Amino acid sequence: MLATLVGSITLRAIYSLIIAFIITFMLGPWVIKKLKEKKIGQQVREEGVQAHLAKSGIPTMGGVMIIVSVFVSTCLLQTLDRNLYMVLGTLLGMAALGFADDFLKITKKQTDGVIARYKLIVQSSIGLIIGTVLYLDPSVPNTLFVPLLRTEIDLGLFYVLLTTLTIVGSSNAVNLTDGLDGLAAGVMFIVIACMGVVAYLSGNAIYSKHLGIPHIVGMGELSIFCFAMVGACLGFLWYNSKPAQVFMGDTGSLALGGALGTVAVLCKAELFLIVVGGIFVIEAMSVILQVASFRLRNKKRIFRMAPIHHHFELMGWDENKVVIRFWIITLILALLGLSLLGLNGRIFL
Repeated sequence: MLATLVGSITLRAIYSLIIAFIITFMLGPWVIKKLKEKKIGQQVREEGVQAHLAKSGIPTMGGVMIIVSVFVSTCLLQTLDRNLYMVLGTLLGMAALGFADDFLKITKKQTDGVIARYKLIVQSSIGLIIGTVLYLDPSVPNTLFVPLLRTEIDLGLFYVLLTTLTIVGSSNAVNLTDGLDGLAAGVMFIVIACMGVVAYLSGNAIYSKHLGIPHIVGMGELSIFCFAMVGACLGFLWYNSKPAQVFMGDTGSLALGGALGTVAVLCKAELFLIVVGGIFVIEAMSVILQVASFRLRNKKRIFRMAPIHHHFELMGWDENKVVIRFWIITLILALLGLSLLGLNGRIFL
């Protein structure tokens, strides 16, 4: 195993990024060709943004490239432990759900795949399994860490609920964000890179003490998984940037979001994720508010269309402009989130 040969977590994290990028980059042309041959194309809603109708038929389910590259890169360079089994289990479980959803959309030639309540049941089951395993582990405190206050709130059995909500919410939020060329993958690689930094710092006794964040033995290894996801997303962006040659589909978006939420739970960075993953939160909230307004205010809408990236498109923003501006906002939120770590340490030094 390369993990033994390389040794250093820092080097392994860098190599995992590079290897995942190379695998995704090399798989791209072959996967796109096969998807075209099988006529596995995107189904676009007729009531959606009219400019997107031209995207109908573009290969989807390209998220399989991300899954394969992350799995291979991580298994080569990360020490096999419980944390790895959990994130890979979530990644593969959500990918299987997304695959079923994409498959039904393609075979039925419509935009509805797995029935929403069934999808939520599967997502919740995955979250409950992760939450229960952690809750029953005496070495894992059932707490929510509050940055700046340096406080851990004991949740007891509600810790399982927090874990489930984080994983399910993150999975769906990334799925909702995946609506423009390069949007979800671009935002994801920034957010998961931040989570990789948090994982690395949490696993280091000196850094975690200095920053006033929970020290979790062995958590540094999880940064290797995170940076493998960074490399995979960058490799996917090569083919997904406008004009997209392939879409990740629910196969990729549900898996990426679920894995992101699982990493946040393991690092005790649930609240940190809300900050750095602000775009995902905004996208999800826009849909929730839109649906609530439509049902409670006599079919009145808050946005021209939800998720909110479509609202900006209908305001006249070019698709590329929406994507790049959302990337910029994510970079700012990432810097803000990382600065909170510094403030967290300084306040109590």
